[in-house]
Amino acid sequence: MRLVASDIDGTILGHDGKISDRTVRAFHACRDAGVELVFVTGRPPRWLSPLQDQLGHAGTVICSNGAVVWDLEADKVVSSQALDLADVLAARTIIKELRPTARFAVETLDGFQLEPGFLEDESSELLGGFDPKPLSETLKSTDAVVKFLAIVREGTPDEFLAQVRPAVGHLASVTHSAPSVALLELSRPGLNKAVTLAGYAASLGIDAADVVAFGDMPNDIEMLRWAGHGYAMASGHPDAIRAAGQQAPHFDDDGVAQVLEARLAELGVPLS
Repeated sequence: MRLVASDIDGTILGHDGKISDRTVRAFHACRDAGVELVFVTGRPPRWLSPLQDQLGHAGTVICSNGAVVWDLEADKVVSSQALDLADVLAARTIIKELRPTARFAVETLDGFQLEPGFLEDESSELLGGFDPKPLSETLKSTDAVVKFLAIVREGTPDEFLAQVRPAVGHLASVTHSAPSVALLELSRPGLNKAVTLAGYAASLGIDAADVVAFGDMPNDIEMLRWAGHGYAMASGHPDAIRAAGQQAPHFDDDGVAQVLEARLAELGVPLS
């Protein structure tokens, strides 16, 4: 075990926004033992405060399902892979034809743009200064779109994914990470967490066989398959569980911490 790669939401971070003390101790023990840590998330860089505030992490984070590599300490982009703007608008048209009620938003390197109706409650406090407008009006040629989002209020995320992925797969990679909301996340074609994680590991001279990865949702599937030791959370999505080689205990039982404690013990690392 030379590198630990972990998803955030539903894997180490709960709905209360907290990382358990046991999980924090396990990550600190890994770091003290010389094991590299990288967090691999669908979140944008502006939502990484739990890693800093609760874990004291100041290293690399792979964000937006692999589209952005972010340096937490320097607070800057290391690298990014953006969608073609024409592909974003073409995918929007196709999805709108399939699901007329769909609403859309984009994450760019400079911020967030959303269309009217993307948020159910468009109160000024919830929007936080964002001004809903059609993407055709707000997107500029200089915008680097790292994630394109589509949401509907009816049906399940899995149903929405099954309908949309075949129709727009030539324009974007499509996945989801929301347990109950039918919200899809689209990235540059061929891009996913595993692709960027593999490149990051290679930059450190670390092979997949020496990577332990944790995740819980469909956007983690490729990463869990790529890692030499991929663990899906027992509380995770059935597709992630099927894809992973191994299973970590339930999130509520500090599953990630349990696996890391056992692996550190195998390495002879004492745990405080």
